[in-house]
Amino acid sequence: MPKILQYSRNRCTSVEQIDDQTMRSSCRLQDTLTDAFVEIMVKLPDLEITSARGEVRRTYQEECQGSDLSLEKVVGVRIGPGVLKIIKGLVGEETDCKQLAFMVEECCHGVILSFTKDILLKTPRPEDKDEAKAFYGNMVRENIRLYNRCAAFAPGSFLVEGIEPPAR
Repeated sequence: MPKILQYSRNRCTSVEQIDDQTMRSSCRLQDTLTDAFVEIMVKLPDLEITSARGEVRRTYQEECQGSDLSLEKVVGVRIGPGVLKIIKGLVGEETDCKQLAFMVEECCHGVILSFTKDILLKTPRPEDKDEAKAFYGNMVRENIRLYNRCAAFAPGSFLVEGIEPPAR
């Protein structure tokens, strides 16, 4: 019997409101080759990152081993316009581990999207496929951060057909 290569990946980002002044956002990545975790604490209402921690437990990338100390660089950054470029610059100064910077970005996206949750719950649920495609496609165009943030808005979904992914 031939050996069959197996690969699986799970990535989960969650956001929790701790109190009136604090949110916690965490991202966990587990796949066949990697096990990593990042958590940021965010002060409300100005969305300032007050703490950041993480751990890369298992990785095949040498540049990611012991790179979790680079997360301290994002403390004091405010989540808002330009934050992704800032994170790449700050974390990138300390390490070449792009996965860690991506996970911090995911935490920030989670915080931003948590504020759109109530709006999304109020959106209509079109029965007609073309109507749904038009409605949700327009919603993603207006807030491109929604692109590839859930299965419904992932590349290949008919809801985002024809929409260009955001530049990374």
